[in-house]
Amino acid sequence: MGHFKQEQPIFSTRAHVFQIDPNTKKNWVPTSKHAVTVSYFYDSTRNVYRIISLDGSKAIINSTITPNMTFTKTSQKFGQWADSRANTVYGLGFSSEHHLSKVTELECVSSQANAVHTHKTELNQTIQELEETLKVKEEEIERLKQEIDNARELQEQRDSLTQKLQEVEIRNKDLEGQLSDLEQRLEKSQNEQEAFRNNLKTLLEILDGKIFELTELRDNLAKLLECS
Repeated sequence: MGHFKQEQPIFSTRAHVFQIDPNTKKNWVPTSKHAVTVSYFYDSTRNVYRIISLDGSKAIINSTITPNMTFTKTSQKFGQWADSRANTVYGLGFSSEHHLSKVTELECVSSQANAVHTHKTELNQTIQELEETLKVKEEEIERLKQEIDNARELQEQRDSLTQKLQEVEIRNKDLEGQLSDLEQRLEKSQNEQEAFRNNLKTLLEILDGKIFELTELRDNLAKLLECS
């Protein structure tokens, strides 16, 4: 409790402190014989508000204000709130309505501050989750960009190979045309050679006939010379 003694309370007042009877849950049991100091503290290390009351060295109230905690004004000078952590209900009896209103106001502000802090914590967590999700998405986008670049590179290689294939096909057709021309020229040459051989054969036959005629003519001339 020394921690709260060292810190200055936000607000202090005097009140009679009660707790609900744990057996009946209806009757109020006084925890102090007389009015004691009830103080509002802000715990900066845990960022929470506390209601603290000491009766000598004994802590008769050590209650942390939570967003769902409500301080209910049940009469002009009496208010109560349930503390689920302490598993009890506290009651405060004041000497004037002004002190009760001040505590009610502080409890409302504290609850709202705690609610804002809780909401801020949830927002920070949501922002962190969104940042992590964004990071994952950015990594996925980078991966997709890399895949697109790879696909584009593959497409360029494919287009280059397709162009080369078309060029090869064109050259093949050109070579086929040249081969067909050579075949035609070869066939023509073979036909010309065949015709030349046939003409040569005919010429030789004619020449053989002429030689035979000359031979006969020479023999006849020889015979005529012998007779004369």
